[in-house]
Amino acid sequence: MKLRSLGRTGLKVSALGLGTMTWGEQNTEAEGHAQMDAAVAHGVNLFDAAEMYPVPPKAETTGRTEETIGTWFAARPGAREKVVLATKITGPGPGFGWLRDSGTRFTWEHLVHAVEGSLRRLRTDRIDLYQLHWPDRHVNSFGKLDWTVSPDEPITPPEVTLEALDRLVRSGKILHIGLSNETPWGLMKFLAASDAKGWPRVGSIQNPYSLLNRSFEVGLAEIAVREEVGLLAYSPLAMGMLTGKFKGGAVWPADARLTLFERFVRYRTPIGMAQSEKYVALAHEHGLDPAHLALAFVTKQPWLASTLVGATSVPQLEHNLRAADVVLTPEVIAGVERIHKESPNPCP
Repeated sequence: MKLRSLGRTGLKVSALGLGTMTWGEQNTEAEGHAQMDAAVAHGVNLFDAAEMYPVPPKAETTGRTEETIGTWFAARPGAREKVVLATKITGPGPGFGWLRDSGTRFTWEHLVHAVEGSLRRLRTDRIDLYQLHWPDRHVNSFGKLDWTVSPDEPITPPEVTLEALDRLVRSGKILHIGLSNETPWGLMKFLAASDAKGWPRVGSIQNPYSLLNRSFEVGLAEIAVREEVGLLAYSPLAMGMLTGKFKGGAVWPADARLTLFERFVRYRTPIGMAQSEKYVALAHEHGLDPAHLALAFVTKQPWLASTLVGATSVPQLEHNLRAADVVLTPEVIAGVERIHKESPNPCP
């Protein structure tokens, strides 16, 4: 497994990282432990979690994913030193009434409370990469393309958030910071404030990136390269849509996330399914596994630090991790671009 620089943090992370949001919902603690064992055995050193995981978020399950990682650390002496540990603070919005008295903001009070909770659940004394799960303002993320001005919307200024994060970095509780589901404007505002004040600099941005959603290339990719902010790509398989297991008119796997949870509609659209089947056909045409094609395409990008891969079983995880050795030919890339031009970013 190749290691890549994570922005200017000095951290080296595996080209494929381990996503964890199924642990505590679709996976038991023991299954989460088995996935971590398998990932480390394959050279993965980046584990990405969040205080609100597992997904879909519920009051009774929030924190279970971090707890699963914590018990894995406790049961395996020395394991913590092998892992670049990333987690996130939940952003503001409806539906999280059980967190910090009905809502979270990126202020000192919320940040220190969230960090302390994550440290306790993770059973560690520091978090290597602490991320803001989504912006503290209205943005067109999570499948939205439209954006409307909200003049009365409460927004925590990036300067306030960075000053609080600076205190946490100086305390040693977090080492580096990152953003998630962020926009070009937001990323540049954080970078400018850090440069002006000497506060911690954003080292990573965790946004969706896949064959069905290359919107990162519009604006953010240039910033990522020129400002050295590594992309942690999530949903590289579009919640499994790009693996070929979901086909129009066919019976979908009963245990798949898109089958179990109707709320996940980002990739479950007619155009998303149609374009997925074209990419699956392209993979078969060139003797490739569809999942390997999808993952290899994401991982080859120059702005990519790590591609986050989640799974619900060890065989599934190990199969996906084998994509680290896949090199796409010019003919395959040409086929990808042809399909992309037919319907760019059908599932933003």
